[in-house]
Amino acid sequence: MFSITEHPFLVPFDNSFELAKMKTSFDDLNKKSHYKKIYKSNRQKLYETQQKLYAHNKYSVLFIFQAMDAAGKDSTIRHVFRGVNPAGFQVSSFKQPSKRELDHDFLWRTAKELPQRGKIGIFNRSYYEETLVVRVHPEYLQSQQLPFDYKAKLTSSDSKGEPDLWQQRFRSINDHEHHLASNGTVIRKFFLNVSREEQHRRFKDRIDRPEKNWKFSASDLKESQLWDKYMEAYQDCLRSTSTPWAPWYCIPADNKPAMRATVSEIVLQTLKNLDIEYPQLDDDTTAKLQNFRSQLII
Repeated sequence: MFSITEHPFLVPFDNSFELAKMKTSFDDLNKKSHYKKIYKSNRQKLYETQQKLYAHNKYSVLFIFQAMDAAGKDSTIRHVFRGVNPAGFQVSSFKQPSKRELDHDFLWRTAKELPQRGKIGIFNRSYYEETLVVRVHPEYLQSQQLPFDYKAKLTSSDSKGEPDLWQQRFRSINDHEHHLASNGTVIRKFFLNVSREEQHRRFKDRIDRPEKNWKFSASDLKESQLWDKYMEAYQDCLRSTSTPWAPWYCIPADNKPAMRATVSEIVLQTLKNLDIEYPQLDDDTTAKLQNFRSQLII
């Protein structure tokens, strides 16, 4: 059982994180079957722990996945959480915001999708897009109807000494996550760290295989051409928002089976670290159980 400060892929809380120094592949790779065995074995354990979480009904758990295109978010979620009880599980994916969503603050649309007590929730992308893709494409801010001159706040403090727009959003996110954690939502965040070379190999695979053609988008390749800007944005984001109450894990993503096994281990351990038990009946109800049993018709 690892503590929150011990995992090798944990993004530190001291603002020292350097994305360029993080590996995109595991040092010692085993056979694909080795990693499959790990996350398949963890599925049953996850199911059993999820049942206890659902019955306990005092915590919710939120797992956030962020990554560049083709890093494997969808398949990781599918493989790691296959077999969990749908009644206590939900996945929310966030793409381009709607006009209605743009008429609210940037946290509004995700707040509506937070998991209830007793449930596991997945955010496939999240409010972090507002500090990543929007940072790389600040022109998107034009549609957000902000009550200030956003251009003046993109890279420096304003005349009143307020931090730039991105630091303000990091602060809002940290406060938001702290509020959630203080009220029973356990948050763990995964950045799937794929290399640009592996990303392009996967793009090529999508082009070469007819059954995967639908997954390729020219816009994905266009975004890949902005790789350095995205890496700068991700580094600042992870460095500024990895906290003891909502830590980031930077997972090497060039090898999908190894990545899935690692995410599976963190997910399972997160639930096991919770102080949850099946509800205990009061003495009076327990004493009446045999009487209730005698009234059953079978």
